[in-house]
Parts: sequence; structure tokens; C-alpha cells
Amino acid sequence: MIPLSTVVLGGFTFTSNSRGFELKQGDRLVATLNRPRIWSSEFIAAMAGEDWIIHRSGFWGNKGEVLDAASQRQIAVFKFGWGGQGDLVFADGQKFFVVTRGCWHPVWTVTTELGEPVFQLHTREKSVELHNVTQVSESRLSLLVLFTLYRVRQAEEASDVAAAVAS
Repeated sequence: MIPLSTVVLGGFTFTSNSRGFELKQGDRLVATLNRPRIWSSEFIAAMAGEDWIIHRSGFWGNKGEVLDAASQRQIAVFKFGWGGQGDLVFADGQKFFVVTRGCWHPVWTVTTELGEPVFQLHTREKSVELHNVTQVSESRLSLLVLFTLYRVRQAEEASDVAAAVAS
């Protein structure tokens, strides 16, 4: 995998498979998000030597947690809110908002606590458009993108369940 800093100027794309996602710049792999076992609620996010575990938490599964894979130390906590918005708060107090907009949630936007956009993830185009990335470390930016892809996968799975129930 290549460092995300080489990607920042041009943005990147992602592909999906049954287990997760791959972030790419051109043909070069930048990071991955994979479910290790088919029935697992955990995902492993990996980028250039850093690995994280992302999983649901909370009584109703409406929260999320990001752990450092090596130490099992909590890195960030996500709390889903109404209207397609949730907040991701890192252990150092830095907060980001994850917002989804559009029909069937095609655009996911991550903003800083002050509302400044960091990036937009376009699910239909399978692309990530970077904005104010200078405010975010490379490691944190990659984790934000991978976490947003995790939320995309959760939304896809929830809509699949709803469609199955409706039919």
C-alpha cells in the first residue's frame, strides 16, 4: 500500500467486494477495509502499516467504536444521530461529523466540528473528493475515509434487510 499523502492532491477511488472495500489511486492500493469473517460485525481497516478494528457497539447497535488493532485501545467513538448525521469523536477530543445526503445516500460528507468539509465520498461514482485535508493528519484522514466506507457498508446492509423484509 502507498502512503495517503501521495493521494491527497488527486483524490482517490474505491471498489467494493463482498467483504469490504479497497481505496486506490489509479491502480495503486492505498488502504483496505475488510470483514474478516462473513458473519462478523467487525471490520479491519488497514493502511501502510496501521491497522484498526471498527465495530458496532451500544445496546441497539447505534454506536460504533474504532480500536487500535495491536493494543485494542479505543481510538474513536461514533454516535449515530437523526437525519443522516452522526459524530465521530477521537480519544484526543477532535470531533468530526459524518453526514449523508441524497436519494439512497449517494454522497457522504465528513466535516470538522466547525462545519468545514474534509471530504465527500460519492457512492455512485465510487470516488472521494478531498477538501480541507491540511487540518487532519494523514493517519486520521485515512481512518476517516475508511470509517465512512464502514458506514456506507452498514447502510447497504440495512437497506438489503429492509428490502428482504418488504418482499
